[in-house]
Amino acid sequence: MSNVPFPRQSPQTLADDGDSLRFCSTCAFSQACMDEGMDKGALMDLHVLVEHIGPFHAGDHLFREGEPFEAIAAVRAGTVKTYVVDRDGHEHVLGFHLPGEVIGLNAIDGETYPCNAVALDTVMLCRFSFPKIAVLATRLPGLQRQLFRLLSRDIGRAALLAGDWSADQRMAAFLVGLSRRLAARGFSATRFQLTMARTDIANYLRLAPETVSRVLRRFQEEGRLVVDRRELELLDTAALEALAAPVLRA
Repeated sequence: MSNVPFPRQSPQTLADDGDSLRFCSTCAFSQACMDEGMDKGALMDLHVLVEHIGPFHAGDHLFREGEPFEAIAAVRAGTVKTYVVDRDGHEHVLGFHLPGEVIGLNAIDGETYPCNAVALDTVMLCRFSFPKIAVLATRLPGLQRQLFRLLSRDIGRAALLAGDWSADQRMAAFLVGLSRRLAARGFSATRFQLTMARTDIANYLRLAPETVSRVLRRFQEEGRLVVDRRELELLDTAALEALAAPVLRA
């Protein structure tokens, strides 16, 4: 992707199915399989389980709370929001999922999905039958470790903002975390689009929407970033990382 600003998508990325040896460029499990010394040709069992689905458009639900759990899915392109709705009808954002990340992991313990997942822009997915991939994981220690790693990462992100952090720290941690996750998938670490609404960011960070706007405006005045509607460029990443460090434990 040559460090293009997220979420710019090329036809090549959306259509990339690798070849007889290479996995898709955004495959969430390719590294684990390659660590086992197996290319795609040696993992036809796994490849048979993969179903490319989409495109989904903004507002389309990928699954809803209470639906039967049969599969996990890796985001191939776009952004997915997961959320729950409480008894009073209030929405609570659980997270935002980017290319190469997996949704549905929190359903493993039950027979139904415990939350909703909705596309925020044009989304493509790789869908994996979970019962079959679980059996395959018992034969491939590397794949099993990757599943545990993804579960651990999901839990860690859920607990990320549980501390008594300031609004500035929460916002900085969100931006730095987003930057790192995008960079890991080959996108630009400093220039990207906030594909989620500021009201969703505020909900996720447990802040008021006006607080999010105020913090972003102050960060811009201090020369830490430039924001133009949803387009954002990080200028002083060192300052943002220092502010985010207590939250991110780094």
